[in-house]
Order: sequence, then C-alpha cells, then structure tokens
Amino acid sequence: MTESQSHDRTVHPDATVGYAYSDDSTSPVIGDGATIRSGTVIYDDVTIGDDFTTGHGALVREETTIGDDVIVGTNTVIDGQTTIGSHVSMQTNVYVPTNTTIGNRVFVGPAATFTNDPYPIRRSADLEGPTLEDDVSIGANATLLPGVTVGAGSFVAAGAVVTDDVPPETLAVGAPAEIRPLPESLAGGNDL
Repeated sequence: MTESQSHDRTVHPDATVGYAYSDDSTSPVIGDGATIRSGTVIYDDVTIGDDFTTGHGALVREETTIGDDVIVGTNTVIDGQTTIGSHVSMQTNVYVPTNTTIGNRVFVGPAATFTNDPYPIRRSADLEGPTLEDDVSIGANATLLPGVTVGAGSFVAAGAVVTDDVPPETLAVGAPAEIRPLPESLAGGNDL
C-alpha cells in the first residue's frame, strides 16, 4: 500500500482530499496528524483541526468545520454546513445531516442517525439538524429528529428515538424517548 505523507498527515490511496463541488470552491484546510483512509472523500471548503482520523469510506461535505482530535468512522457521512467540536468520536455508519451542531467530547455510537427535515418531501421547511452540547453520549442505532437539542452531559440510550429536547445531565431511553434521571454511573463528562 502506498500512502501520501505531508505536513505530518497520512492520506491513503483512493482517498479524495479536496473534492471541488463548484468553480469557486477552495481546497480544504486540514491540521497536522491526520490519517485519512481509502475511500474517504473530503470536499472543498472544509476546515479540520489537528489529529483528525477517518475510517474507510467516510464523507465530509462542504462548509463543515471540525475541531481537533476527531474520529469519523467507516462509512460515516457528514452532509455539510455542520460544526463539530474537539475530542469527538463518531463510530461506523453514523449519519449527520446538514445544519447540525456537535459540541466537544461527544461520542456517537454505530449507526446513529440524525435528521434535519421534519416533513420529508411533503412540505417545505427549513432544514435544521440536532444540536449536541458538550459531553453528550449517543448510543448505537439512536435516531434524533430535526431541531432537537441534547443537553450537556446527557446520555441517549441505544435504539432511542429522540423527538423532543433532552435536558442536561439526563438519560433518554425508548421510542419515543422518555427522559429519566441520569444514573450515577453515567454522570460526569466524556473521557475522549
């Protein structure tokens, strides 16, 4: 396997860094220490901090800003115009739609799906993805509906369907998700 290394970055074969989506788009800015695996596509007009890592086949669309020490797992899609903080881990098959905000020290489990259209192709509406505040954990296969805010330090259980805001430092569980007190064993920030 051959790799391209520059500025303390490793870009594997068949990765695309700088997909020009318009005539006036500009090359992405990626900090030091990046590992970008094969099949990954990073569009123009993306800004990424240091120590960025992708799995295979990840997609980062235009006008996305990503902080330091972020993992974007295999086949994870970030659909653009999104802001992601530092020390974030998104596992395999996560979907992040346009206009989503993710804070610092956030964990997103495998196959979690966020949405941004409250009435898919039935009615016009502004697209608004979820907001995940700092130290949020999202379990595998959870679904977050458009515009919901998951408060700082909250935990969304695996398979939960979040239809309303989740207050800070609470547990969201079930479909539709019910809010419960956060168990003491889950209290505190994420160690990412």
